[in-house]
Formats: sequence, C-alpha cells, structure tokens
Amino acid sequence: MKTVTLKLNSGSHDVIVGPGLLAESGYHLKGLGLKGKLAIITDATVRKLYANALKQTLLASGFEVTILNGPDSEEEKSLETAGRLYLELTDMHAERSTPVLAVGGGVIGDLAGFVAATYQRGVPLVQIPTTLLAQADSSLGGKTAVNHGSLKNRIGVFYQPRLTISDTNTLKSLTKEQLSEGLCEIIKHGAIRDGELFDYIESNLDRIMDCDDEALETIVHRSVKIKAEVVEQDEFDLGLRNILNYGHTVGHAVETVSDFQVPHGRAVAIGMVVAAEISNRMGLLNKNDVARIEELLTQAGLLGKVPKIERDRLIEAMHHDKKIVGGKIRFVLLKTIGEVTVTDDVSLDLVEKVLSEKL
Repeated sequence: MKTVTLKLNSGSHDVIVGPGLLAESGYHLKGLGLKGKLAIITDATVRKLYANALKQTLLASGFEVTILNGPDSEEEKSLETAGRLYLELTDMHAERSTPVLAVGGGVIGDLAGFVAATYQRGVPLVQIPTTLLAQADSSLGGKTAVNHGSLKNRIGVFYQPRLTISDTNTLKSLTKEQLSEGLCEIIKHGAIRDGELFDYIESNLDRIMDCDDEALETIVHRSVKIKAEVVEQDEFDLGLRNILNYGHTVGHAVETVSDFQVPHGRAVAIGMVVAAEISNRMGLLNKNDVARIEELLTQAGLLGKVPKIERDRLIEAMHHDKKIVGGKIRFVLLKTIGEVTVTDDVSLDLVEKVLSEKL
C-alpha cells in the first residue's frame, strides 16, 4: 500500500493506493473516528461487483450500512437524482456525522460528492474509486457536480473527502477500453509533469494492460502524486490547475461536436496530439517528443478511427469552452515531455491547419 497526503488549506486527507484495500476499509474508516451509520452510494454494476461485499466487510467492523442506488449514466447525474438521495438519506435517519461512501467511477464520485457536500450542509465523504480514470484523476481534487438540462458539470462545489481508498484490484474487472480511457489521463499527467512516469508507461504498457499488480499500483500512485502537487498549490482551480487541461481544449470540442460518440479518453488523446503538434509548430516541443506522444497513445488504443468531424464546428465549439479567456482560445502546450506552458496566443489558422492534418 502507498499513501499520498493532500495538504490543503481546507484540511489534509490521505489517498491510499494498492491491491486488496476494500477488505481493509473498516479499519481505515475507524482510523478517522467514523462510526455508526454510513451510506454507500454506488451504481448497479459496481454494487454487484464490489459494494455488496464491501457492505459485509463494514458490517463486520461494526458499522450500520445502507446501500443507495446512484446514477448508472452521465444522463442520471442530475439534480433529480440528488434530490432522491437526499430523501433516502433522511429515511435512513442520516445525521451530520453519517459518512457517505462514493463507490464507483467518475459519475458516482461527482454525484455522491455533491450529495455529501450539500446534505445537511456537509457530511463526511469517503471516495472509493473503482475505475482507472477515477483512481488516477477524477476522484482527486474535490470537484463535485451534477448536470441540469444542457448544463454539464456547471452546478457543483469543491468538497474534499476525508479519505480516498483506491483498491487497484477493482481495475481487473474493467474492459481494455475502460483501462485505455483511464490510462489517457495518466499519460497526460506524465506529459505535463513527470517525464519518468511517461517513460515508465512506454516501457511497461503490456504489463499495465494485463493488470499487473505492481504496474497498476505504480502508475496510480505516481499519477495521484502529480495531481496532488498541483491541487495543493491551486485547490480552487484559479491558476496552476489549468495545466491539467492539457488535451482538453480540443478534446471537449471533439466530444461535443461528435455528440459524444467519441469517448472522453479518446477525445482527450486526440486533443493531446493536436496540442503537441501545435507546440512543435510554435517552437516549443521537438519532433521526437511529438512522435513519442502519438505513438504511446496509439499503442494504448486511444487513436483509432474517429467519426467525421467538421473542423469549423470544432473551432466554434472551442470558443464555448469554459477555459476561454478574453475571447481567445487557451491552450496548454508542451515545452518537453514533463513540462508545460499555458498560452492564449495560439492562432486559429494554426489550429485549423493542424486539425486538418490530424483528423
């Protein structure tokens, strides 16, 4: 087991990473002084795979456990679902000291975190991510959100968990596509902040995709450390945290214009390649590093065939991105693998030219 401690102005908490941690959850929750009732919020798939067994582990540790059904999809990550869960927490007589455990992927983490932050003005939250994307990225940093109509992740609060438990054994139930989706964000973390992590993934990709215990623990732990370092310096996403958006300017636009036919990880991978090429054209990144990024994303299964996308619609979609500053498109660009810069000086002509070559 490896531990990363996030030291924030709002308080510190640990992220623990390793195989077999679900079976030790009761011990770790008691170590926080938690006791009595708790609520597990999960989805139908994770309930069958892990949440029912987790309930038995926690019952054996003396907790009173209620499992509540959270959203099974992004469409269900809504105010309506949150409202239902508020009523169910009330029905189980949850108090301000009653912990909420978010057990699942990013959708569950977002919604359960939002519910924990707002029910009775805040109850203890424990994140237990079960996907690679959630363990390496989305469960970290305190962002919670729900969707409403056309508003995606626009309604939410920053709310830090008391503890994050990342049992890497849960990653063995993921499909290869789901592993690739999560690996995209870890490759991103290496590209922006840790060249050695990028090198490790290049050298150990087969072990990672085969769910080797040591390889999974290594990449999740190192990814957590990178994001923790950034979040510690910019808890509320006002500056440095922008570097975590590498690949996302184009990536979010690809998702939107494709009507979400292109999954998030694949869309961000496309965005990373485009941003790397722009970095090279602007004299920041050498051609060898551009080729390494594209090759690793290809080997990870993230750069397959994509639906036909109109470049004009892509550029228009980027204008609506929440990272826009002063009407200009903000790009996170690479200086080298492991170092980035944020700039608003990327011309639309250059963006369009690179898009025409890469899509």
